[in-house]
Amino acid sequence: MSDVLTYAYAVVRVAEGLQEAAAPLRGVAGAPVGLVTDTGDDQMGLVVSHVPAQDFREDALKRHLEDLEWLEAVARAHHGVIEALAECTTVLPLRLATVYLDDQRAREVLEAGWTVFAERLARLSEHVEWGVKIYVEPSAVPAAPAVPAADLTPGRAYLRNRRQQQSVRDTVYQAAQKAAERVEAAGRKHASDRVRHRVQQGFLAEVAGSAAGAGAGENVVNDAYLVPLKRCDDFLADVTRAAEGLDGVRIEATGPWAPYSFAMPPGEAGGAADGAPP
Repeated sequence: MSDVLTYAYAVVRVAEGLQEAAAPLRGVAGAPVGLVTDTGDDQMGLVVSHVPAQDFREDALKRHLEDLEWLEAVARAHHGVIEALAECTTVLPLRLATVYLDDQRAREVLEAGWTVFAERLARLSEHVEWGVKIYVEPSAVPAAPAVPAADLTPGRAYLRNRRQQQSVRDTVYQAAQKAAERVEAAGRKHASDRVRHRVQQGFLAEVAGSAAGAGAGENVVNDAYLVPLKRCDDFLADVTRAAEGLDGVRIEATGPWAPYSFAMPPGEAGGAADGAPP
């Protein structure tokens, strides 16, 4: 049994400059990156490298996926390769830790999926992905003028404050809905497609909050848009303006990225950790 497996990063359209861009890259486990092509067609290929079988066989991989430090290192290397190659060609990113028994098995997968891969590469050509998140921040709304409470009992004063707080929250969520409608209008105008992701909560929300600084707020929209390169500036301008005049609402646009959200329907591509057929 081989000591290495073939790790696949993406399906790519073979373009001028691709080999030069791939040559200096180091992927997962620091391995050099190469290209596996269809024996009958050299216009499309799988970007691959070789990884230790002891770390990527199914049983080992299950253990590693619970190790956040290991997982982060693999994810950084995986996405680093994809983003570097997206600078010079169209890419179909594959799922993290897509591995095959060897290069021949990877080539067979490429040949079997040639039609689907070619269609998707054509669809994503000259497009990039932008992420758009909307946050609500009730604490950022200016406080209402204080009302004298001298004649109120402590209980009534507490209830009045709670009603005021709830009123502010309701107003902010209504504003967020309006911002979402504006963003969706920008998407219909400039983007080719949209994917709705689950809003960030728990650990992911804490990470996002730490990155954004204090007062990151609650994530209520987490969408990805597929935008033609020539429409990116207009799309971003409209998205940026979507929160204008709306207190307590913040919009965060990130990108451009390789089209991760639009590459493959779940389960359509990628091999199992032991190299079994996808």
